[in-house]
Amino acid sequence: MTIDSIIDHIIQVEGHAYTNNPADRGGPTKYGITQRTLSRVLGHPATPEDVQRLSEADARGIYRRLYVTDPGFDRVGALAPEIGFELVDAGVNVGTGRAAEWLQRALNALNRGGKDYADLKVDGDIGPATLEALRAFVARRGATGRTVLLRALNGYQAAHYLTLAERDPRQETFVYGWLLNRVGSIA
Repeated sequence: MTIDSIIDHIIQVEGHAYTNNPADRGGPTKYGITQRTLSRVLGHPATPEDVQRLSEADARGIYRRLYVTDPGFDRVGALAPEIGFELVDAGVNVGTGRAAEWLQRALNALNRGGKDYADLKVDGDIGPATLEALRAFVARRGATGRTVLLRALNGYQAAHYLTLAERDPRQETFVYGWLLNRVGSIA
């Protein structure tokens, strides 16, 4: 997979149309880019009309910057492509900080009590310590380990969606699609 292919997947799952579903906590959205995200990019409050005018090329640029490069998921992908791509996809839907925390929590749980590498501070920051832990994990566990790590990330993501629906029944509208299209759909 390439960064472009993961962005292709995200846009396919998110769709090309402008939406503003009252049950969707994201509000006005196009290509999966919410009004709040567009406001971050623009540096001022975006309007629903700004979201409607968003081009696919601009959406792709937003994905590349905010969900690949800025959170460091490209560096994760250089060590374990399927893990990096999973973090990008999850980050789009649940936030990059939460996705990074899931990676750190999973790496902590898989370090054999600190024998393979030290526990990480779970801070949602993909820094040198997280990358070194991932490097050590991949070196020790190989392809099978990457599969296990991917399953752990998918487990966190599925649990997150189910918890959202339990806390806010309006989110039940989206759970089936989230589980179908977001959990385990990348690698």
